[in-house]
Amino acid sequence: MEMNIALLVIVGIVIAIAVLFISLYNGLVTYKNRYQNAYAQIDVQLKRRYDLIPNLVETTKGYLKHERETLEAVIAARNSAYAASKAVAANPGDA
Repeated sequence: MEMNIALLVIVGIVIAIAVLFISLYNGLVTYKNRYQNAYAQIDVQLKRRYDLIPNLVETTKGYLKHERETLEAVIAARNSAYAASKAVAANPGDA
C-alpha cells in the first residue's frame, strides 16, 4: 500500500514538472512571437514612411511653386507702387 502511495506521489510530481515545463515553453514561444511581431510592425512603419517620401517631395515642389509666384507678385506690386510714388513725386501738380 505504501508503495502505491509513493508511486502516485512520484507520478504526481513528474506530471507537475511536465506541466511546469510545458507552460514555461509556451510562455517563451509567446514572448518570441511578440518580439517578432514588434519588429515586423517597425518594418511596416518604416516602409510606410519610405513610401510617403515621394508624395512629400511633390507637395513641397508644389508649395515652392506657389511661394515663388506669390513672391514674384509681391515684388511686381511693390515695384509698380514704387514707380507710381516716384511719378507722383516728380509731378506733384498732376495728382
